[in-house]
This record gives sequence, structure tokens and C-alpha cells, in this order.
Amino acid sequence: MVSQMTSLSPSQAAPHPAPLVRVDDLRVRFVSRDATVRAVNGISFDLERGKVLCVIGESGSGKSVMMRSLLRLHPKKRTVIEGTMSVAEHDIGALSERAMTGLRGSLVSMVFQEPMTALDPLYRIGDQIVETVRRHEHVSRQAALARALELLQLVRVPSPERRLRAYPHELSGGLRQRIVIAMALACRPSLLLADEPTTALDASVQIQILVLLRKIQREMGMAMIFVTHDLGVAAQIADQVAVMYAGRIIEYGSAGDVLLAPQHPYTKAMLAATAKDQDRSLALEAIAGSPPDLRALPEGCNFAPRCKFAGPDCTVATPPPITDAGDHMARCIRVGIVAHKLTFSATTMPTI
Repeated sequence: MVSQMTSLSPSQAAPHPAPLVRVDDLRVRFVSRDATVRAVNGISFDLERGKVLCVIGESGSGKSVMMRSLLRLHPKKRTVIEGTMSVAEHDIGALSERAMTGLRGSLVSMVFQEPMTALDPLYRIGDQIVETVRRHEHVSRQAALARALELLQLVRVPSPERRLRAYPHELSGGLRQRIVIAMALACRPSLLLADEPTTALDASVQIQILVLLRKIQREMGMAMIFVTHDLGVAAQIADQVAVMYAGRIIEYGSAGDVLLAPQHPYTKAMLAATAKDQDRSLALEAIAGSPPDLRALPEGCNFAPRCKFAGPDCTVATPPPITDAGDHMARCIRVGIVAHKLTFSATTMPTI
């Protein structure tokens, strides 16, 4: 007996689910009496549920500004935000402040770089987690305390009952970061924002936290945007990678495409400046020059003053995004030449 398969016409096919996060032409300026800082200059991306996007780049490239914009954490009087941002089809720019307060911590949570700035030194750990749970979920204190204990167990805090009674200053940096992650997960968010959460930790603790975050993200089916300047971190946890420079995404694609076959000279330069296990005896290649002043960005490609491939035509206009058949995008007018000369092999993938 032969079974027959019936194909659906395009109109009958199941609709593709909308991305959890959609950012379109986001621009962020900080305005003061003396100058205007153009921190984010027209970035766009989508992120599906359950996926991890790593945003990499040097300090001052706009990574953290973009992240905080998704939660509207910038000072209102000095910040101008243009473009659109949505999370689970909630228009972030159009929501009232009351609605945003309800969204923060429930639909979207954030893990900050320095845990001591995210924890109140005057309150015990248990009280802070209980407050977070009760703010978003109408449960008793006893139920919230049970949830707090469950969260500490989830992030593998040793002796969790005792840690609930501790103050932040009584814990190590690694334990404080685990506590911050527990608080961020308290209300089972759909999107977790992680702003360089392991930078202040030593190498062994960094690896523990990264493995833990990736494991929890997969188990809970969360989407995650992970900001880092460490390419090894991106290689370990990312599904997609966005490379930022001077407030723009200058390369975007799957982790394998971006880290193994970079299309942009800046991405290549960062990879060349990263130690690889098999090449630790070789001198690292520093990136010449410094990032541009965001108060007075150069004309054309912002990376041109530091790029060994740059020519006069690179300073005429901002390079348009050039995307290949696999959705690997780069903003460089010499993509074909650069990609041919800079392609990496799988053995040079940086590792943590």
C-alpha cells in the first residue's frame, strides 16, 4: 500500500510565527547643552523565540545602549529614540510607563555586568527575590519565598537556605552574579538581556556562569540577547552574531558564518586580536587606531580610518548592507575582496 502525501498551497501553509523581538532602524541620541552623542545609528534585527543573539564589539560601540533601549532605561530628558522596537508584539516606544514597569522583569529581564549595582546592599538576598516575585505575581510571601529557594537551586547556589538570609556583601562575585540571574528568571521571562554578565569574574567562574546561562536558556525556551566583547563567548553560546561598530551593526549572520568566514575587515581584525588555543605562542594583531568620536562621526564608513582595505571611495557614503544567499550581511563595499582574503578555517574558531 502506497501512502500519498498532499502538499499545502502557500495560502494553506501554516503561518510562520512572528519574531519575539523586532528592532527596525533604531537610533539613539544623547543630547546635552554641549554636544549630541549618536550612540546607536540605525540598527535592525529580528530574534526568534528560543534563540541566542550575541552582540559583540569594542567598548563604546553602542551594545549596552541598544540593550537598555529595549527596556527604556535611558534618562528621558536627555535621550532621543527613533525607530521601532517590539517584544512579543508589544510596541516598546508606545507603551505607557506603567505598562513598561509591568513588562520589565516579567516579559523581559536583564542581567547586568556588575551584580553589586543590581542588588540592594541593605536587604537580604531572600527579601529581594521575594519582592521581585510578588511585584509581578500575586502570591503570598510564603509562596514567593519557596520560589526564591527554587531559583537559587536552579542557578546552583550552594547552601541556598543560608544564602537567602545573607546580605550581598557576604557573597563572592560569582555567587552574587548567580543571585542576579536568579532574580532575572524569577517570573519566567520570554526574553533575557545579558549585558556582559561575566566580565568582572575570573576565568573559571566565567565559564561556569556561561554554561549555566546557556543550559537554563535552553531548558526554559527563552530568547537571549548577550552583549560581550569576547569572541570566545560568542562562539560558545550564540545562534546569531551581530557585530557593532560606532552604533551600527556592520556584520550579522549565524555564529558559524560570522566567526568562521567573516565578511567585514573589523570582524576579521577582532578575530586576529583574539588568542586561540593552538596559537598562543603567536603575537596578537592589535587593531590600529581608536574607535571614532560618537559626537563627530566620520563621513562614509566609520571604520575606514582604521581599515587597511580602505580607499577614497570608502569615505563618500555609509556602506549599504550587502547580504548573501544565506542571510549573512556585511556593510562593506569590498565584501567580495575582503571575504576572499580573510576566510577562516574551523580550526581557528576562538574558544573560552
